[in-house]
Amino acid sequence: MSARYVPVQWNRNKYFYDAVLTLAVGAYLWLFLNIAPTISNHSAPVDGAIHNARAFGTCAFLMLTVILSIGPLARLDERLLPLLYNRRHFGVMTCLVALTHAGFVVDWYFNFSPTPKYQAVLAANTSYGQLLGFPFESLGMLALLFLIILAATSHDFWLSFLTPRIWKWLHYLIYPTYALIVAHVGLGVLQGAENQLFSIVVGISVTLVALLHLAAALMGQKPPESRVDQGGWEAIGHVGEIADGRAKVARLSNDERVAVFRHEGKLSAIASVCAHQNGPLGEGRIVWGCVTCPWHGFQYRVTDGRAPAPFTEKVPTFNLKLSGETVLVHKEPNPPGTYVEPVLIDAVGAGS
Repeated sequence: MSARYVPVQWNRNKYFYDAVLTLAVGAYLWLFLNIAPTISNHSAPVDGAIHNARAFGTCAFLMLTVILSIGPLARLDERLLPLLYNRRHFGVMTCLVALTHAGFVVDWYFNFSPTPKYQAVLAANTSYGQLLGFPFESLGMLALLFLIILAATSHDFWLSFLTPRIWKWLHYLIYPTYALIVAHVGLGVLQGAENQLFSIVVGISVTLVALLHLAAALMGQKPPESRVDQGGWEAIGHVGEIADGRAKVARLSNDERVAVFRHEGKLSAIASVCAHQNGPLGEGRIVWGCVTCPWHGFQYRVTDGRAPAPFTEKVPTFNLKLSGETVLVHKEPNPPGTYVEPVLIDAVGAGS
């Protein structure tokens, strides 16, 4: 955390995350390169360069499927949140795997072209007006370009330079990237595949990603059944639902996301969006009297939404009150850094 931009430092969790990710990618590639040829039904052996390209290509596709599944899975089950926190590392490695796939393809199919091989990728087939024989290579190249942009701007410097809002919108490129890769695969390798296993894998992967995002969206949009709106006050749940040191997150009717924290027998409400990278503050916990963002450790006092000195980050706070055991939050946020007196949990709402 900083009063100005400084790089986010590596820690033990990041090293462990990357080590497991590297081992998983290595294991998949080894299995594909050494085991897959023994179970394939090709009439003739597949050239080594082509087999390498398929290994890295399928690996990149499956990695991107996992990346797009982590977000909704973490929303559906908070135990999976550790997978979310360093997902950018996952994306950078996916880009490297995809680049390796592209290198094998270009070197094998276009290395002896009379035109420069990278130019030949786009010039060899220009039948864009038909489905069968569509130049799927161009779709793969565009997807690869998007992956490179995402990987190159994943560092926190770009988030600080572009601002969190622009950075977030830029990284929505992951969705058209996935669509381009699915089209690249569907119009390319699947049309000539003798073994239908990969076709089944692609179908299951796309369906899984779509269903997980739909389930997470439905869960996030469903308002609490007990919600009321009386003069701007909205019920978000009961005191007993909030564990000590943790928060209950709710989306208010004006689309504000609020996190109501319980700490030392009192309740306080702040915005559930970290000022650093729009991280999920409501999924963090209170450490040394401050809410600690689970993404990069930025901290804020729950009473005023301010980072402890000498740091200057701050988030909006919300007024709240108790009606019996029901927690009511005023839907209009206070300006960032506004102090709000915590609400004492009396005997009626003391259960947890």
